[in-house]
Amino acid sequence: MDDVALGDRELDVMGVLWELGSGTVAEVRDKLPVDLAYTTVLTILRNLESKEFVSHTAEGKAHRYFPRVEQRVARRSALARIVDKLFQGSPEQLVAQLVQDDQLSATDLRRLRALLATPSRKRSGGKR
Repeated sequence: MDDVALGDRELDVMGVLWELGSGTVAEVRDKLPVDLAYTTVLTILRNLESKEFVSHTAEGKAHRYFPRVEQRVARRSALARIVDKLFQGSPEQLVAQLVQDDQLSATDLRRLRALLATPSRKRSGGKR
C-alpha cells in the first residue's frame, strides 16, 4: 500500500492510533487534538477501515482499531504528493525552500550533511 492519502481529521485519528498502537473510539477521541463527537470519530474510523488503513477486533461491546498502514509509509506518500504538486517533482526544491525559510537549524543541517555523506542502498541517483 504505497499511496496513502489522508485528510486532516483522518490524519489526526491515525496519529493517535500510531501513538497508542490501537484504540477504541472513546480512547481515540480522548487523545485527539480537537474535540470531536463520538459518532464523528466512529465515522472517521469506519471510513479508514473501508480504505483498508485500519482494522478492528471486537472487544466486548466496543471495537478496538489497529493501524494497518505504518506511519513511515504515510509520511512517504504525503511527502511525495507535496513534492510532486508544489515542487515540480524536485526534492531539492523542497529542501531549498526549508533552508530559505530558516526552517532548518544548524543542528538540522549538520544531520542532513551527515545523512547525505552516508552511503545508502536505497539511494538511486536522487530518484524516488
